[in-house]
Amino acid sequence: MSKRKVQHRASFKAKVALASLKEMRSVSQLAAQFQIHPNLVYKWRKQLLDGAHDLFDSPAASRDPDAARAEMALLYEQIGRLNVELDWLKKNGTESAERLRSWIEPADSELSVRRQCELLGLNRSTFYYDPVPETEENLALMRQLDEQYLKTPYYGSHRLRVWLAGRGHVVNRKRVQRLMRRMGLETVYPRPRTTVTRPGGSVYPYLLRGVAIRRVNQVWSSDITYVPLARGFLYLTAILDWYSRFVLAWRLSNSLDTRFCLEALEEALAQGTPEVFNTDQGVQFTSAAYTGRLVTAGVAVSMDGKGRCLNNVFVERLWRTVKYEEIYLKAYADGREGEESLRRYFEFYCRERPHQALGYATPWKVYRQGLAGGNRH
Repeated sequence: MSKRKVQHRASFKAKVALASLKEMRSVSQLAAQFQIHPNLVYKWRKQLLDGAHDLFDSPAASRDPDAARAEMALLYEQIGRLNVELDWLKKNGTESAERLRSWIEPADSELSVRRQCELLGLNRSTFYYDPVPETEENLALMRQLDEQYLKTPYYGSHRLRVWLAGRGHVVNRKRVQRLMRRMGLETVYPRPRTTVTRPGGSVYPYLLRGVAIRRVNQVWSSDITYVPLARGFLYLTAILDWYSRFVLAWRLSNSLDTRFCLEALEEALAQGTPEVFNTDQGVQFTSAAYTGRLVTAGVAVSMDGKGRCLNNVFVERLWRTVKYEEIYLKAYADGREGEESLRRYFEFYCRERPHQALGYATPWKVYRQGLAGGNRH
């Protein structure tokens, strides 16, 4: 017995077609939401686009000019509304809930907060939620964990819990694990390559095993580290030339999104192009936007094995130097103070501070000489 064909109402088809035009979800997601076959989404969207002009030439419209004008006004209003929503979506996108909250514009005269949340797929209660900041006790623990991690990155949560207890801070392992996740710290030890990246992410092989670094712009690398503040914390990313140790770009952010890493990358690429760019397998660096920008620039992408941050040892040494010579000595009151102070320090680090591994030359001097020798790329 053949299956009876389902008859869908015109209003339902229009709803599906309009939803597909907003481009917020894939056809498969829309089909699952409306419990229809994906081909119907394509079909009804095409009918909507191809047949829109027929609304102005309909028989009903020709018989009643007033009805035609009202119908046209309503259609123009709907199209205008849809264009406003599409423009707003193009300006924004899909990211973490924390990032999406920052895109909501309560003062927008065209779109209400409710509609903006719907377009982003964000629960309205999430927008109004006021995150609870870390306690002063947790911030103090995070500062100590960060210092110890620089010395012993191979310590896991068990050992760090014991280490804290030896310093008079009796906390359980789950708390240590949560604080490490918040700080973006991961214990270094060999493990199988079973990494699962987020959708849209790509993992590339490590290309630098046994490679001799002989010139500037041969290898660049990047990483992210935790920066404590008097009341809170930030994240710092930097891009470093391996040969000269010159810091090409850096950025601070209050969240671990991809945006601030991309901003640093764009600034660095404006100064030159490396042969190889090495990072860890963090979601920021495996994102399609980040790796795609490197591939477009003709750069070979290299990534450390999961849990092997010492493959990126030059950046790890940079973090240790920056923290012990700058961050831990200053105790920034807020992000603005931290940014101004770090700007002065990186200027000093690159152009004035003698580097032992460079024969006590400065990173800027070695980088500039390398460029003068023809290694611009």
